[in-house]
Amino acid sequence: MKGYVTLKKVAERAGVSINTASRAINNKPDVNVETKKRVLKAAKELGYVRNATAVALRTRKTRTIGVVIADNRNPFYAEVLSGMEAAAKKKNYHIILVNTQRDYKQEEEAINLLLAKRVDGLLIAPVQDKDDDIKNLIEANIPFVVVGRYFKDVDVDVVYNDEVKGGFLATEYLIKKGHKRIAFIDGFLYKSPARGRLEGYKKALKEYGIPVDNSLITVGDIDVEDGYNRTKQMFDRGIDFTALFAYNDMMAFGTMKAIKEKGLRIPEDIGLVGYDDIPFSSLMNPPLTTVRLKKQELGMESVNLLLSRVNGRRKKVKKVMLDVELIVRGI
Repeated sequence: MKGYVTLKKVAERAGVSINTASRAINNKPDVNVETKKRVLKAAKELGYVRNATAVALRTRKTRTIGVVIADNRNPFYAEVLSGMEAAAKKKNYHIILVNTQRDYKQEEEAINLLLAKRVDGLLIAPVQDKDDDIKNLIEANIPFVVVGRYFKDVDVDVVYNDEVKGGFLATEYLIKKGHKRIAFIDGFLYKSPARGRLEGYKKALKEYGIPVDNSLITVGDIDVEDGYNRTKQMFDRGIDFTALFAYNDMMAFGTMKAIKEKGLRIPEDIGLVGYDDIPFSSLMNPPLTTVRLKKQELGMESVNLLLSRVNGRRKKVKKVMLDVELIVRGI
């Protein structure tokens, strides 16, 4: 997101006022040739996108919402998008989706692409939680909502899940099943959900008087393959654990495979809890106990929050936290 460049930055680079920079970029006749060249050169060097100006966003409604997500292959996002589309359709808006494949550079390009298409606002599920990127969009006066992330130190509209509670519920369930050696395969900690779930995991251990053993905590990519690999690595290293909490259901599916290859049973030999409650979770053998997120509500609430700002009904920043619940299966 640092790739988005404001008109103010172009003006500063060219050594002119914002008004002069705007008039030069819009090819107004009252700007002399040398000044215009200097402004256009600065705009090109900085990667300024003309159609992305805040004026266009504020005054030329296209009834479109740009959505930037990290990975549309994850079933979690499919349900979030379903909620977004339902809420947008209800308000006579259309969604333009760009998938960044969890690539930070593609995310920058996606935002500029959507702004060039004059979307009325953005819904962003960022690859990484970077305060400076969010501040750049705020400075540019672009209506946007961060989806599924929490920014503690930045005043920005967000809709997110109670990840600390989710991590706590998953771990507490395993503790109440008699487990004390509970492994946790987390996602990368540059994402707030991973940090929140880890906090909840540690909170549950502390509340039940179980010491935190860092050898039981590992982080990785959030897919089936990495869930399998991380679990297998723990087995290969001889790490002693009787239960495992996976960052999401996709990782839990990989964990299931590794456990079964070891000749162990779930939950008789090793307890397992996933996270997200994607549709396949109930179809696994055994069915997966997991933390359910309100995925469609996350999408719908994000659209409604964005449109309340786009349409000028709200000025104050709003942070919406959605509740989570434990879904017990395969007892």
